[in-house]
Amino acid sequence: MTTTSTVTITPPLLQQQTPALELSLDPRIHNLTKHGFLFGKKLAASMSPLLHDVVYQGLGLNWGQLRLDSDDMDLFLNLVKDPKFYGASVTMPNKVAIIPHLDYLTPECRDVGACNTLFLRDDPSTPGRRLLCGANTDVIGVRESFVQNVSNADVYENRPAMVVGGGGAARSAVYALHKYLKATKIYLVNRDPSEVDAVMKECRERGYGDKLVYVESVEQAEQLEGPGAIVACIPDFAPVTESEKTVRRIIEVMLGKEHKGAMLEMCYNPSPFTALGAIAEKEGWQVILGTEAMIWQGIEQDKYWTGLEASKLPVAQVKEAIAARLAELSKA
Repeated sequence: MTTTSTVTITPPLLQQQTPALELSLDPRIHNLTKHGFLFGKKLAASMSPLLHDVVYQGLGLNWGQLRLDSDDMDLFLNLVKDPKFYGASVTMPNKVAIIPHLDYLTPECRDVGACNTLFLRDDPSTPGRRLLCGANTDVIGVRESFVQNVSNADVYENRPAMVVGGGGAARSAVYALHKYLKATKIYLVNRDPSEVDAVMKECRERGYGDKLVYVESVEQAEQLEGPGAIVACIPDFAPVTESEKTVRRIIEVMLGKEHKGAMLEMCYNPSPFTALGAIAEKEGWQVILGTEAMIWQGIEQDKYWTGLEASKLPVAQVKEAIAARLAELSKA
């Protein structure tokens, strides 16, 4: 049996910290064989604890992930010392702040510059010491969304790709397209040129920005070779400003080109069925729902935490549970 609960850290509680603070966070923590955390702010809508609890139930593990609504790094680093702690999902605003405190980074974590997964490994040089290791499974979520759902990789491999947006998800998408999905170029489309400049600068500094092309206008889009993979990382809002309308028109131009590929629509809240997804389907594109990226990044996390391969994890049950939760939310 697993437990999902919320731990909200408020200033008064912080003033009362003790080395054994984890004992006072939630009495149900004692009923778990192992526990982890979802560490970040504004966690109420996150489906991460649900996803992982379904995995643990399917494996017969008495594990659970607790919401730790905080950005207090000292508090978190104290909590991870508990011998029953197995790892954590790390979300905003802690994805970058946690990196200096880690002993090891996976290549994805290092190159993207953000950690969304903390896992533990034994220190070979110091018996009894556990190393804090960081991974970025958001990258794997993007990769597996295409690999698991597109039957013919020729649709997107060795062709240009396109990323819409300029935030953290866009950076993970660029890295996945560059490293794993064999994109020849990566078009960046975004309403804010300064965000695009920041993405391009960071990616180039980290060694994977040489393929990036900023698409600024409809006229430029009309002259470019069509993409085979698109990752849309923007909210499902109707365009209002002129810059937003330009972005929408550029996307429509790309979708309307002769080659039809696959689009991963990362937005899934409040619904994975978005306006961009509808446009893409109408133009003959395969649309991959954003819940796929969320699920596969979570499965990758549980690979780190349980030591099991994805084939041994209850992926089908996870998909059913996430679909059911979305159906509930759509009725609310």
